[in-house]
Amino acid sequence: QVQLVESGGGLVQAGGSLRLSCAASGRTFSRYAMGWFRQAPGKEREFVASIRWSGGNIYYADSVNGRFTISRDNAKNTVYLQMNSLKPDDTAVYYCAAGALGYGSRWSSTNYWGQGTQVTVSS
Repeated sequence: QVQLVESGGGLVQAGGSLRLSCAASGRTFSRYAMGWFRQAPGKEREFVASIRWSGGNIYYADSVNGRFTISRDNAKNTVYLQMNSLKPDDTAVYYCAAGALGYGSRWSSTNYWGQGTQVTVSS
């Protein structure tokens, strides 16, 4: 069993930065790939970034590639999402997920979700 708790969301102006953290409980954290997803009002939840348990095979959505950086610290049971050059379109609830990667290191399945943290980017 893994429990995920996100933090670090907030209100920021366009062009600013935020760093999200996801703290995981459970001794099996390091076995899972970790991902970040987001959901804007009226839209479906979408993939943002993922990272393999080893810290490799990092993958980003095209919309955030070059602006966001995912990383993990297995010793601290924590995964991070550094978000730079934020845009109003990045406004959403951001969710942390633990799951598995499939073909081409793409996100395949989700075993656990966090409760989400709100990110609001003003223009």
